Amino acid sequence: MSDAIVAKRYADALFQLAKDKNKLETIREELKIVRDVFVQNPKLQEVLFHPRIKHQDKVALIEDAFKTCDEDVIHTVKLLAERRRIQYIAEVSAYYTDKYNAAKGIAEATVYSVRELSESERAQVNAALAKQLNKQEIVIKNEIDSSILGGLKVKVGNTIYDGSVQGKLERVKNKLVSISK
Repeated sequence: MSDAIVAKRYADALFQLAKDKNKLETIREELKIVRDVFVQNPKLQEVLFHPRIKHQDKVALIEDAFKTCDEDVIHTVKLLAERRRIQYIAEVSAYYTDKYNAAKGIAEATVYSVRELSESERAQVNAALAKQLNKQEIVIKNEIDSSILGGLKVKVGNTIYDGSVQGKLERVKNKLVSISK
């Protein structure tokens, strides 16, 4: 079974459980925290994956490390450790967030610009994207990219909207090259 399928199954199960208990937002936030802990502490994953460490010790470590988290998040982490799938925690978190965003009408967008966008510019981009994508909310991550020369380039999922000066110049160049052939 592929990694993506495994992670998606755990995320789907946790999402359904959170939906039934009306804890979608809480679980999403706590999964992000758990993911960050594993990313910042790669040794933790190694310890939970190590075959010589007793299962009870792994469970105690998980319970101690994540004692402030929701019981369903802790149970998911324990289950992943028990089934030797703890390496999928980041993917589980990502799939859960995707499902949450889809359910709430939220889209995540990366906006590339020459400089940091002001709050009013963010609001304008947010409104335009929300209308274009028919979403309730757009979560914008602003990336600085001086190579675009001016304008904006927006990436939403696998779609790129290129309104940058560099992109326009490339399109003009491609037209000129195709005309001259």
